[in-house]
Amino acid sequence: MDIEYDDDSLRQLASDPRFDAGFGRDVVKAFRKRIGVISAAPDERDFYALKSLHFEKLQGNREGQHSMRLNDQWRLILKFKAREQGKTVVVISIEDYH
Repeated sequence: MDIEYDDDSLRQLASDPRFDAGFGRDVVKAFRKRIGVISAAPDERDFYALKSLHFEKLQGNREGQHSMRLNDQWRLILKFKAREQGKTVVVISIEDYH
């Protein structure tokens, strides 16, 4: 899948091995691993199949967004854009869920 970023620091976090955006090493490592999973997936059904991702639709004021676990505390927040060539994942943020 194609990936876009709502935030330039997230784009840099995905591509610059020296940049940590203020997150701990374990969060950065998990983020980069998830970006690899996202880019390799043909569509979001693969995310549901990988139970360890805890991929889920969000509700309320986050309707239309999804979350994916980075670790016990941090979640990757995503949304999808429909394109002629398929869907694009938009990485919105990394959120502390505790």
